[in-house]
Amino acid sequence: MRTAREMGIKTVAVFSEADRNFPHVKYADEAVCIGPAPSKESYLLGDKIIAVAQRLGADAIHPGYGFLSENAEFSRKVQEAGLIFIGPSPESIEVMGDKLSSKHAVAKYNIPMVPGTPDAITDRVAAKQKSAEIGYPVLIKASAGGGGKGMRVVENEEEFDEQMDRAVGEAISSFGNGACFIEKYITKPKHIEIQVVGDKHGNVVHFFERECSIQRRHQKVVEEAPSSVLTPEIREAMGQCAVMVAKACNYYGAGTVEFIVDEDLNFYFLEMNTRLQVEHPVTEMITGIDLVKEMIWVAEGKPLSVKQEDLKINGHAIEVRVCAEDPMNNFLPDVGKLQTYVRPQGNGVRVDDGIEEGMEIPIYYDPMIAKLIAYGKDRNEAIEKMLRAIDEFKITGVATTLPFCTFALKHEAFVSGKFDTRFVGLYFTPEVIQKETDQTELEIAAVLASQLLKNRQAPQTIASVQPNSQWRKNRASLRG
Repeated sequence: MRTAREMGIKTVAVFSEADRNFPHVKYADEAVCIGPAPSKESYLLGDKIIAVAQRLGADAIHPGYGFLSENAEFSRKVQEAGLIFIGPSPESIEVMGDKLSSKHAVAKYNIPMVPGTPDAITDRVAAKQKSAEIGYPVLIKASAGGGGKGMRVVENEEEFDEQMDRAVGEAISSFGNGACFIEKYITKPKHIEIQVVGDKHGNVVHFFERECSIQRRHQKVVEEAPSSVLTPEIREAMGQCAVMVAKACNYYGAGTVEFIVDEDLNFYFLEMNTRLQVEHPVTEMITGIDLVKEMIWVAEGKPLSVKQEDLKINGHAIEVRVCAEDPMNNFLPDVGKLQTYVRPQGNGVRVDDGIEEGMEIPIYYDPMIAKLIAYGKDRNEAIEKMLRAIDEFKITGVATTLPFCTFALKHEAFVSGKFDTRFVGLYFTPEVIQKETDQTELEIAAVLASQLLKNRQAPQTIASVQPNSQWRKNRASLRG
């Protein structure tokens, strides 16, 4: 909405009853309530959203991050209604929205892929043979999956059937599609993604990479750009592969091509997210490009405003997701009232949020309440700025991921760049935060005790006046 306002475009916010008082509703030029809090009764009602757009004479719909953002049928209906979908074509979403079809689409481009089954598993005997061939451990993955749903690691053949049943059941429950396939499980994987944007004239450029390996439950918590481990040669190769993936499905709009990178820096195509990513601000910080503005221009039919040779990396940016989750309780969502909410400020600090102090955090949606981004001339400065910003970010009323983020950014594995997606499992326990909290409280107590002792001693120092001082003589004359 901020970008649209800069471009002279008016906006309409659609909101559920739970979000009635949220800042984005007030910021828009117009706002329309589309239903009760549950998303299936509001934000997932594509036909209702389209009807609101038509009634108000809107030109386009920006789908955001979640809900209908990667729904090919919604994209198609938006176009059929004579509106612009600010995102890719429904055909691109369909191809890349399914992990198996996306692999088929890019196979002819000689893009590295993790060894595994090319199609959904229909014969378990053959699947076990393939698993033995590529070597355990293997990963069973839901074809229509995401966010770690329908995903199971199989260590040996004896547990294959049990893990397969679990993966299929979860896939059906989460996506209505039980199709699963097998991949070789990379034991020390880094999750690195490439930002791409294409236009409707066949141009596609990449905006370099983002390192997204610090995750819990296969969902990202800390992201940075650029990666601290890629060489210029690997960066260029990954960027070119990402461009080819986009061209494989005639992609236009903003999208992200995700890769798994092993400990030897071999990279393999994982999937493509056919939308703008939550962590896109770090890319904007190091390139100086407003990705939302590019999306809008592309949707209007304009060519990209930049060419690949125009882009270069400037500095370093880190984003932490401020989620209403309790790191002390297995990162479970926390709800309540934001009693205190004070954003950090200063050079190189950016906060993208949608809440205000005094608001209730609803239970209905994703627990992320803000994105905190820090930018520096290099990685060390970005880390320093982020730690300062986290320290200044005052939130009470709900537990957040900020204490974990402080722990992560200070950890030797993160500082050295020698970390992967196992970071939480390898290094984090609630006790490490509690220990740091206890130490901080001890230090505060020591300072307070020292100050109290000084205050108690102060009167004695004042009273210690020489017997024949002028002060005593004056005091005596006053008594007289």
